[in-house]
Amino acid sequence: QLQLAESGGGLVQPGGFLRLSCAASGFSLDDYTIAWIRPAPGKEREVVSCIHYRALTKNYADSVKGRFTISRDANKNTVYLKMNSLRPENTDVYYCAAHWSPVPYVCTMFELERYNTWGQGTQVTISS
Repeated sequence: QLQLAESGGGLVQPGGFLRLSCAASGFSLDDYTIAWIRPAPGKEREVVSCIHYRALTKNYADSVKGRFTISRDANKNTVYLKMNSLRPENTDVYYCAAHWSPVPYVCTMFELERYNTWGQGTQVTISS
């Protein structure tokens, strides 16, 4: 059974950076699409970024383009989210989630319902 574990959250000042990690166990991520998802307080959950682990196709929400970078380490079965130029509105719990996708494709922000394996989340707080 695939299991995901996030880490790397914390408290930083506006303009700062964090790198979130999503470590997988149980299965190789090669045939999975992985996303970083936030609950977005008062709003519906939103996909912040996503990546097909083997094909490296990726995508970002408009609000984070140019500031966030999703990547993976093939040797560690881990996906990262580097978050630069952080803003107070980025404060949230960030989850990584995965769904099996053996045929690579370019993930989008509109496939939230496809993700069926979730980590426990990591808190990101942006405050001065």
